[in-house]
Parts: sequence; C-alpha cells; structure tokens
Amino acid sequence: MFAKTLLYTALLLPAGSLAADSQEAPDSREQIKYHAQMAQQYLREQRPDLAIPELQKVAALDPTNVDAHANLGVLLFFRANYTDAVPQLLAAVKLQPDLWRIQALLGMAEEHTADSANARRDLETSFPQLKDNKLQIQVGLELVGIYTASSDLDDAAEVIGQLRKANPDNAEVLYAAYRTYADLSGESMLSLSLVAPDSAQMHQVMAHEELKEGNTNGAIAQFRKAIAINPQLPGIHFELAELLNTSADAKVKSEAEQEYRAALAANPLDEKTACRLAEIDVAKGDTKLAYAEYSKAVELAPGDSDAKLGLAKILSEMNQQDKAQALLEQTVQLEPTNAVAHYRLGMLYRQSGRMDDAKREVELYKKYKDMKEKLRAVYKDLQVQPNEIRADRPDEK
Repeated sequence: MFAKTLLYTALLLPAGSLAADSQEAPDSREQIKYHAQMAQQYLREQRPDLAIPELQKVAALDPTNVDAHANLGVLLFFRANYTDAVPQLLAAVKLQPDLWRIQALLGMAEEHTADSANARRDLETSFPQLKDNKLQIQVGLELVGIYTASSDLDDAAEVIGQLRKANPDNAEVLYAAYRTYADLSGESMLSLSLVAPDSAQMHQVMAHEELKEGNTNGAIAQFRKAIAINPQLPGIHFELAELLNTSADAKVKSEAEQEYRAALAANPLDEKTACRLAEIDVAKGDTKLAYAEYSKAVELAPGDSDAKLGLAKILSEMNQQDKAQALLEQTVQLEPTNAVAHYRLGMLYRQSGRMDDAKREVELYKKYKDMKEKLRAVYKDLQVQPNEIRADRPDEK
C-alpha cells in the first residue's frame, strides 16, 4: 500500500493552480479556493477518500482546471475506479496535451474499461515520452498485451526490444520477452508450414523442434533432409556439426568434422567453425594445424573471446607465454565471466611472479566457476535431456 501511495503521489500534478482564475465570479473563486485547499490538505495527509470529493467540486466549478481533473483522475485510477477516472484524465489531456504520464494512465484506464482502440492510441502516444522508468515498463507491458491480443507480434517485439535495452535485468520484461518471442516463433513456424511445407527451411525448423523435445536423432534426420534439399542453406552444416559433435560415438564425431569442414567451405569467414576445427585438431594432437585455425579465427573476429582463449592455450603449449598472457588479458576484458580464462591468466601471472594479480584471477575463477555450476544445475532441471546420438541413426531408416 505504501508503494502504491508513493506512485500515485509521484503522478499527481502540483496543486498550485487549483485555485480559480480571475474570470470566475468572486463567490465561485472563494468556493474553488476553499475546496482546493481542503483537497491539498487531504492529499498531504494521504486521505484520497476525502480529497476526491473536494477535487470533484473544484472540477465542477472550474471545468478548465487541468490540475483538478488530472489529480482527480489519478486518485480514481489508483482506487481502481477506471470508469470514473477516464473522463477526468481525458479532460486533463485535452486541456494540456503534453501531460504524458496522465495520458499513460488514461490509456491504462481505457484498457481496463475494454476501450482497446483508445487505449492503444493513448499508450502508443505516451510511451516514447515517459521518463519514469517504472511507469514506462508498466505502459510498455500494457502495450505488449494489446499487441499480442490483436496478433500484432512485430509491434510487440519492437516494444519489448526497447524495454529490454533500458531494463536488461527486469524479470517482468524478460518474461514478457520470452512469451513474445515464443509467440512470434510459433507464428513464423505456422506461416512457413503453410507457404513452404517441403522447404529446407521447414526441415531446419522441425530439427529445432525435435531438439526442444530432446530427440537428437530426430533432429539430425531433419537437418540431413534440409541439406539434401539445399546444401547451401546458410548455417545448416554448422548446426548439424554442433549436434553431431555432442555424441560420445567416435564415428559420429568424425562425421561432425566433415560437416564443420563443409561449413567452412561454404563460409570461409566463419570464425566459429574455424574454432571448432581447431578444437578437433587439438584433440588429435595436431598443434600446428590448430594454431593456424585459431589464428585465422582471431583474425576474422578479433572480438571473439573463444578464439582468443583457444589461441592462448596453443601459445602456452608452444612456450610463448607473453603472447598467451596478452590474449588472455584481452579475453577477460571481452568476457569477464570466463572462468577458464581467469584461471589460465592467474597461472601465467604466478609463473611471472605477479602473485597479487595471480591471486585475484584465481578468486575470479572460483567465483565464476561456482556461478556457472549453479546455472548449469538450474538448466539441467529445466531442459529435456537429449537421447544419445548413435552412428546408425535409426530415425533415418
């Protein structure tokens, strides 16, 4: 209740102009002044139940009094009396169109009274102008709800994008983003199934749906069907390779390497694929080739922390500690939560006698390692566990 009081207090307009102007008759001015003073007193005492009738009298005596209409509308809104709040908020906005917070409340009140068309208009108009973070989130989420209800998912996604940029850690915004993007994904999948049911892209989508259910072999079958239809489909070889590479089956692992090489042939500028091939060559003991592939990845994407970390590992094995240290320092700047990078950097600092720096890096390693272990446990509980990938791929038979 206290938080609610603070919110509507913040939305109330200064009551300095509640008094009548010189055009009113002397007796009317006195009545308006009296009721305005009483309203101000009750507002200071946080007695909206008593302030409301006083403001109603001011608004009736002086229909052009913006503050009276606005403050009355705010108080009625927060008492959930949306039907009576709407005409007061609307009167204030008509008298002074730049009252963005009041127009935002008007839009929300109209939404509560099932006036979706006017609610959408007023929320769309006020949303970009709002400076108060909490109100902007509330208005944005109301807009998202309206857009979703009318299947205007592109508009909903646009608002979500703005909210996420301004509030990256807000749980309400993140959940709304999850729901909106999930709805948009479902709508896109349905449209694709109608316009191109036998396309490579449709099989690619079906592969992702199989993965959601933990059916890895089914996903592989769908990826292979997509490749059979269009071997040049962007990213398809890399996606299949990533899935194959998770298998414990040695034969499947070798197929993953083939797909990675096909991906790199299709896109020689793909640093992610170059990194994966370097990892495979490290496992084979081919340090020279791995060094060339990691170096290529770093050259292609200097901002890729994985590529820099991989190259740093190779350089350490080649006893080029100074170069490795420089790359690791860049890696932790690019990705501060990379536990492995902190650990390796700490070891290099220790070797060079920088004990304080080594201690700091090891502490960061422990911190981020523990954090990721906890996250891994959460995701393990949430995710469907995939079935093991085998070389025989029964789903393709």
